Amino acid sequence: MNSLSTQFKEKFADAVFIDSNGQDVFYVSNDDYLDAVQYLKTDCDITMCLDITAVDFLGCNDRKIIDGIELERFEVVSNFISHKRNERIRFIVQLEENHPSIPSISLIFPGANFGEREVFDMFGINFDGHPDLTRILMPEEWEGHPLRKDDSPARIPVNFTDDIPALREDV
Repeated sequence: MNSLSTQFKEKFADAVFIDSNGQDVFYVSNDDYLDAVQYLKTDCDITMCLDITAVDFLGCNDRKIIDGIELERFEVVSNFISHKRNERIRFIVQLEENHPSIPSISLIFPGANFGEREVFDMFGINFDGHPDLTRILMPEEWEGHPLRKDDSPARIPVNFTDDIPALREDV
């Protein structure tokens, strides 16, 4: 565990720590997420949020079991870096299937704005308190969330060159 993670663990003792290929990862509760991110910014010299993404584990039967964590369908994964300390830390938050919602950190780290919007657009996860939670990749009128495993694939037909006689060379 790096010094940043040791400092974080002293403040958030309920967070579950794992090492993931040399990177320190904390499973943080949804209730503690906003306070934990604010603590990283104000007390741990965290410079920026590098990325926010999500994972949909629907139908995944070989998922790694983490002691002390009640696994849910959705996870939000946030990666942070301290340039001053040259250290990284990752947060993972479990979100229940029927109400996938988590506090927005875009007021703490403005660059998280676009990552949160992408997760909202692709997975349908709400970021409470986000200043402009609108679609960023899909058209506004799009129904559904393309990266959810229960979203209907191939709703828009794709035409390949070989399917259109006028574009085929052998016709």
